[in-house]
Amino acid sequence: MKGRRALGRRFGWLWAAFAVSSYGTGFGFGAFPLIAILVLHSGPTQVAALAAAGRAVGAVVAVPLGPWMEFRRKRPVMIAMDLIRFAALMSVPAAFAFGRLSFAQLLVVSVVAAAADIAFRAASGAYLKSLVAPEDLLVANGRFESTTWTSIVVGPPLGGAAIGMFGPVTTVVADAVSYLLSALGIRAIGGTETRPARAAAPRLRAGDLLEGWRYILSHRTLRPLFLNSIVVNGLIMASEPLIAVLMLSRLGFAPWQYGLAFAAPCIGGLIGSRVAHPLVARLGQHKVMLVVGALRACWPIGLAFVQPGVPGIVLVIAVQLGLVTCCGLFNPVLATYRLEHADPDRVARTLSAWSVSSSLSIAALTAVWGVVAAVTGPRIAIALAGVVLLATPLLLPRREKASRSTGEQAAASLT
Repeated sequence: MKGRRALGRRFGWLWAAFAVSSYGTGFGFGAFPLIAILVLHSGPTQVAALAAAGRAVGAVVAVPLGPWMEFRRKRPVMIAMDLIRFAALMSVPAAFAFGRLSFAQLLVVSVVAAAADIAFRAASGAYLKSLVAPEDLLVANGRFESTTWTSIVVGPPLGGAAIGMFGPVTTVVADAVSYLLSALGIRAIGGTETRPARAAAPRLRAGDLLEGWRYILSHRTLRPLFLNSIVVNGLIMASEPLIAVLMLSRLGFAPWQYGLAFAAPCIGGLIGSRVAHPLVARLGQHKVMLVVGALRACWPIGLAFVQPGVPGIVLVIAVQLGLVTCCGLFNPVLATYRLEHADPDRVARTLSAWSVSSSLSIAALTAVWGVVAAVTGPRIAIALAGVVLLATPLLLPRREKASRSTGEQAAASLT
């Protein structure tokens, strides 16, 4: 099977590094809100601010990192980001051990971790493009996607058990160590990496900060995919806290029932990521993105009809299974398309701008939908998000043939 073919030892080390950090992140899922509540006795406003501000401020801090890393070797950048996340997270149990942990420290650590995560993803995407053959990009991205969803299924339940047995900072330590192991795995990749040549000015200029967005918005097919992605991701993530309030507070579901309803469907992400390559080979990249991107928007509105009891849990599992399966299929195809259509000297900036925009969109829409829920109630706010999502397929590109990249146009003009 093509999806099972070996991609080489160096990719194996990259995949192993990604896997260990993904499982660490899954194991540490929700650790900071729990520490804020259980250790620092923070209220709902502070917990919400920790989640939103960490993501939003981290995205702003990451803006100059895309242009900065574009013309540097990507492996050292990835290792540096892993070590930064390790050091930042380990400061939390260290401060806890000495009785010096504060809400401000949690906020700073969340900002640093968010910014380093964006930089790491941009650098790893650019490095992947140079590491595997173009025809293997979808296979590689599918393996990363399946690993992500598997870690979501396994990590949070184990992390919750560890917190109950060993205390709230246990999972933070495990998450931090996973980044250290990831750095060691990336270092073990070995080989030589050519330093990218800078064609423009030797120093970073203010105009370079927006180059990633300029490139995306001027690209005929990346632009609609970008707009669709940030709106869809933002609305899905904005609905999550509202669903938690609806199920746990209004409908009386137990926490374990809520966790089961959202953890079990993650198996759909594994299924979707595994069928991405054969479906694209059979139907074509554009058709898969168009059809699955449209299907992805149809599921969330069903969460507005959740009722108490077993029927409610069954409905949530069914809706989430459909949504997660579509996401698990769509995400690696989109990731591959971005790498294929980004100019070689703009990959890191493009991926960084995309991640920054996604984080800011999630933070902004979460805040907006929180206000909407306060005025109308969580069920109506969830329904409104679902209705808006139904319109997002209109943002998907209709034409199958993508516009050529700037580099390809320049090359064509010389022939």
